[in-house]
Amino acid sequence: MCPATTPRPGALVEPVAALTDEQSARAARQIVLPGFGDEAQRRLAAARVLVIGAGGLGSACVPYLVGSGVGLIGVVDDDRVELSNLHRQIAHGTADIGRPKVDSLGETAERLDPGVRFVAHDCTLTAENALQLFADYDLVIDGSDNFPTRYLSNDAAQITDTPLVWGAILQFHGQVSVAWHRFGPGYRDLFPQPPAPEDVLSCGTGGVLPGLCGTIGSLLATEAMKLITGVGEPLIGRALLYDALAATTRELPYTRDPEAPPVNELTDYERFCNGPEDGPRGITSADLVRMVQKDETFALLDVRNPDERARVLISGSSFLPLPELEADPALAIERPAELPPEAPIVVYCGVQPRSIRAVKLLQERGVQNLVYLQGGITEIAQVAPELLEAGRDE
Repeated sequence: MCPATTPRPGALVEPVAALTDEQSARAARQIVLPGFGDEAQRRLAAARVLVIGAGGLGSACVPYLVGSGVGLIGVVDDDRVELSNLHRQIAHGTADIGRPKVDSLGETAERLDPGVRFVAHDCTLTAENALQLFADYDLVIDGSDNFPTRYLSNDAAQITDTPLVWGAILQFHGQVSVAWHRFGPGYRDLFPQPPAPEDVLSCGTGGVLPGLCGTIGSLLATEAMKLITGVGEPLIGRALLYDALAATTRELPYTRDPEAPPVNELTDYERFCNGPEDGPRGITSADLVRMVQKDETFALLDVRNPDERARVLISGSSFLPLPELEADPALAIERPAELPPEAPIVVYCGVQPRSIRAVKLLQERGVQNLVYLQGGITEIAQVAPELLEAGRDE
């Protein structure tokens, strides 16, 4: 289905009166572009852009915004730089480990252009602060890595009538589009409902090809420049899909959902993306480490395949492969006699999707007080390898 015809947006901001000599010299190679010129550059100098996320996409996108001459750049992120970030988040360095990402990214921006106006928002984007933050900027770029933030940024942009450029990456694939409700569909029109929690992978558990961050991040910056200056055709009503392994792109047209409820207020996006309240409950790897350190009473259940367990396992775990559980409708587990009724059984797999399915099946068969381990044994191997032991055949 082709997108409905909508008015083409013009340039987003009014230009500044004049560029300084240094600004003109810095931007000389883009001012000479056909259809660009001095006026488009002056619009960039007047623009205020907020970037959500200082990770893979933000660290690739922000330097191009700085280099292009965007006048004011704000970045919102409360994360700290970790060693595992550095293979793809190239605006940060080894010396930045442990520092706020917004501070590290701000220094990178300043090295590119000491005159850049950079605002570091060292906080999480929430339903409480999103509307105020968005109101201070002309355009928002969402480079976040989770569904609650993506739905939140879409809704806040729609309420404040702010153009939103959004991107997503995972493993070998990336997506880019523009949501500006005044002119076309938004993120909710393409994804009316978030995926089930058991189907969600993160970069930390599913992995991401480092160059993919640069590809999608630079596209985000390019779409922002097009909207600010009015040059070119923005990705409104179109999603650009990139497959890094096949080195191919394709375009997915989409339109507004006529049955979509209006977005008039922000909501609890964690609850919205976590599914029904009576669905499986998860604990983090940090929660498990804390339970071990406090010597709390709990049981561990491994639902991976035998070949996976033969390589490595979490110490003290019992074993019930998910394929066996799915194949036999009567199969369940018995709570150990020494395990109090209020003590949880922590179910884990490689990442988390299989453990969520296992919890659902066991709950249907009457097993109580089950939780799944978010990130699975993959995340435990990163944050608490001391909890692992060599695998064994069972």
